[in-house]
Amino acid sequence: MNNFTFYSPTFFAFGKDTENDAGSYVKRFGGSKVLIHYGGGSVVRSGLLDRVKASLEKEGLEYVELGGAQPNPRSGLVYQGIELCRKENVDFVLAVGGGSAIDSAKAIAAGAVYDGDFWDFYCGKWIEEALPVGTVLTIAAAGSEGSCSSVITNEDGMLKRGADGDAIRPKFSILNPALTQTLSPYQTACGITDIMAHLYERYLTNTKDVEVTDRMIEALLLTMVHEGPRVIADPNNYEARANIMWAGMMAHNDSCGVGRSQDWSSHRLEHELSAVYDCAHGAGLAVVMPAVFTYVMNHDVMRFAQVATRVWGCQMDFEHPEVTAKAGIEAFRSFLISIGMPKNFAELGAKEEDISEMVKTLCDVNSNGTVGGFVPLDKEACTAIYKLMV
Repeated sequence: MNNFTFYSPTFFAFGKDTENDAGSYVKRFGGSKVLIHYGGGSVVRSGLLDRVKASLEKEGLEYVELGGAQPNPRSGLVYQGIELCRKENVDFVLAVGGGSAIDSAKAIAAGAVYDGDFWDFYCGKWIEEALPVGTVLTIAAAGSEGSCSSVITNEDGMLKRGADGDAIRPKFSILNPALTQTLSPYQTACGITDIMAHLYERYLTNTKDVEVTDRMIEALLLTMVHEGPRVIADPNNYEARANIMWAGMMAHNDSCGVGRSQDWSSHRLEHELSAVYDCAHGAGLAVVMPAVFTYVMNHDVMRFAQVATRVWGCQMDFEHPEVTAKAGIEAFRSFLISIGMPKNFAELGAKEEDISEMVKTLCDVNSNGTVGGFVPLDKEACTAIYKLMV
């Protein structure tokens, strides 16, 4: 296990009706003038936004609103939010929605106190200062409610990039599983896929003897395997929703990633797909991950065989561990298809003729021309992986 530091100070309020306490948590963490940042009309139609505003009013807190956050959140709205925060002297940003609204809120919070262009943070600059952020979560997927990261798409070139910094970890996050019961089966499945991706990105490691975090990741993957079909079959299953929601947070606050190298090639490859085609992040990952795993499997066959036996119930073939490893990848692919995820470029709406441009954008962003921490993937490798998805 590698040396590490871990800082995860978010206060979590979990359970039914906890959104009604949003105002008290904003006040507890020093807010007095709030930007409420949300996405489309669902939080309005459901009455959630009104409940949140009522909780702020109850605490005597002022607020301004900025809606419009969308999947694969855009830089243009971030710039609007930064300007609004400065104009209105906002001192707290409250995201109401899923990972897109939260990521956008984090970008606004960082940009509002920064003299330069907020996009600097999405080009490698660490976020050291930001307005405090709180969240009211409506979809279990991105894990942004507990993480130090944010992903934004720059409309100038449609570049989808990430930023990090402990300053944007939420001060508090309200997690009410009942708020996710209105999600469509497709949205739910996309969230499950994203959660599993966050786990696999950490599982693919070159660090030896990390049994504790291996077992934690495996347990959370098993939770998805168990609860995923249950919640697809019965969207109102509160207990299944609750387990998935907490697993989503645990998958991405990095408690499963400490002390080990991580990969993130699947996310990088998917970001190009969702930037170009505006597909759902989870759907893109469902197509990308089996292709990446197939391509890099021989780098550490036993790691793939291990997850195949421990999570997917495959029989270990000690003479030919690659058979077990392949069986685990196929079991994962079959699971994703069974919950309604696409399996190839055609079902995702992607086109083979766009591969070369995606690869160029993907690899040129790094000085060494590669992506991934498990196996460094150059342009040739990324091209081959994309072609496995066709």
